[in-house]
Amino acid sequence: MAIITISRQMGSGGIPIVQQVAEELGYTLVDGDVIKEAASEYDLTDEALQQIDEKPPAFVENLDRQIELNMNRIQLIVLEMALKGNVIVYGRGGQDLLPGISSVLRVRVIAPFEERIERWAEREWIDPDLARSLVRKSDQQRAGFIKYYFDRDWDDPIEYDLTINTLRISNETAVKLIRDAIQDPYLVEKAHLCKTRINDLIIQKKIQIARLADERIKDIWFNIEVSDRQVTLSGHVYSDAERRAAIDDAKQVEGVAKVIDNLKIVHY
Repeated sequence: MAIITISRQMGSGGIPIVQQVAEELGYTLVDGDVIKEAASEYDLTDEALQQIDEKPPAFVENLDRQIELNMNRIQLIVLEMALKGNVIVYGRGGQDLLPGISSVLRVRVIAPFEERIERWAEREWIDPDLARSLVRKSDQQRAGFIKYYFDRDWDDPIEYDLTINTLRISNETAVKLIRDAIQDPYLVEKAHLCKTRINDLIIQKKIQIARLADERIKDIWFNIEVSDRQVTLSGHVYSDAERRAAIDDAKQVEGVAKVIDNLKIVHY
């Protein structure tokens, strides 16, 4: 049950590499197009995708709750596709959506800033100054997205198993490196542990979606942990009614075996 996540900088050449890897390995590529095709089944509109996909929040309370809800719906799409195995998750914080799964190969595709500007200007037939602005904005948005939603430095090399600089490495070599890396014995021997953990992450994500969609719950930041289908709710809510709503939402999610209530009521 192999899973590859690929993070890329705009203009680094990640798209042709990931497409070739998917073709040669016969893996399903989970990218923006695939998410868009599945969106309607998860109550996501095209407008919502444009507003939130790989972007930081708006920092407007009511809007941010809806953004958070839609972001979790996108993440549920990714997780349910990852559960099938033999997938490549392209962008969207894929590796951060799969914490605690040691069989995930985490790849980063990079290139120097000036090189990426030149490539993007040639690819899109645009002025280099405009390309510079677009590449810089993309870097800032994606870094902000990862920092806000996953509290991680997008550029921290320790977060990746394989980093490929396309200024020095050809596409063919990059594809071979990824193909060889996914066959590493360490990753292969850990693959059987994937499914249970991803199922727990899917349950957690569905409860998060239910919490965000439930107008009875004002405080949306209490903790939800899932282990072997057992759900633990902790942190605080503002009333007993909110506590009951949170427990009810968790119990109604398919696959939940037990709900442990460690919520505390804090009156403000």
